[in-house]
Amino acid sequence: MDSFCFAYALVVLISMLSNVHGKLINDVNQLGTNGCDLFQGSWVYDDSYPLYDSSVCPFIEKQFDCFKNGRPDKDYLKYRWQPNECNLPRFNAIEFQEKFKGKQIMFVGDSISLNQWQSLTCMLHAADPQAKYVSKRIGGTSIFTFPKYNTSYLLFRNAFLVDITTETNGTRVLMLDSLSSAAQWKDMDVLIFDSWHWWLHTGRKQPWDLVQDGNSTYKDGPRLTLYEKALNTWAKWVDSEVDTTKTKVFFQGVSPDHDNPTSSGSKTCEGVTQPLKSTEEVHQEELVLEEVLRGMNKSVYLLNITKLSQYRADGHPSVYGHGGHRDLDCTHWCLAGVVDTWNLFLNALLGL
Repeated sequence: MDSFCFAYALVVLISMLSNVHGKLINDVNQLGTNGCDLFQGSWVYDDSYPLYDSSVCPFIEKQFDCFKNGRPDKDYLKYRWQPNECNLPRFNAIEFQEKFKGKQIMFVGDSISLNQWQSLTCMLHAADPQAKYVSKRIGGTSIFTFPKYNTSYLLFRNAFLVDITTETNGTRVLMLDSLSSAAQWKDMDVLIFDSWHWWLHTGRKQPWDLVQDGNSTYKDGPRLTLYEKALNTWAKWVDSEVDTTKTKVFFQGVSPDHDNPTSSGSKTCEGVTQPLKSTEEVHQEELVLEEVLRGMNKSVYLLNITKLSQYRADGHPSVYGHGGHRDLDCTHWCLAGVVDTWNLFLNALLGL
């Protein structure tokens, strides 16, 4: 057994022995004073949903606006997450804005982070549609502000967290131990990180030509191994540089896609209009993430959305995304929809 296989087997064993509950994952605590785990539950039909009308949220990206793109079914909007032992706190957008007056919340990651950032801004806008908002982009950072509340919600696009540099000859190098972007994250009041989907790209879509790992340079490697090394670089930065008494740090669990022909009883998300009744898929990348978080010294919160979102093959844009039938999207999520629930978890954890 090579070292990576042994390490992965160890991750699986530890995960089986120590259930992750999604509060302070490195302390393996449960969320809630009564020991309730918000992430264990089921999707229930609720006619009071969705939390907002996407047609009155004027800034939704075309790729997420399934209603505007012609999706005819509506049941996917009507499901609410119900924990087994308690209730998920309802979202009061005005209270949320007042609580974070003068503060900055930043999402850092790929287009799944964009998905969640847009969900949150729509939830806030829907509660006070007359409140002026300002949306701008500076370099790789999108900034959404509500001057009335003096709140800022930022999105920093960095799919790998670690750096990719371009040498003078055009060679792109994935720097597994370099995190230069972190200087722009450090002063936020809340950070929500996300990374996984771009690690899967190969061939023409692969965004690097070489990998730099300490003193070693090589062409490529097992993606789970590269992902784990990058996460460890990020974890060391948090442990050494972030004051978690001032900045709350979250890592979003891996967002499941449904474009795998063997995935959870559904060949793809196309034509799926109801939540799946069962899901058996194991996400190895989620196990790696959980193990890295367990090893950290600082308090980091896990938004443990992987398993509960795995049931929601119906929540993807499918053929009602930006590409229509030419580009089936079983990775991102319709807005309104599943991602709004992720923000309910964020709201609950921020209330602790």
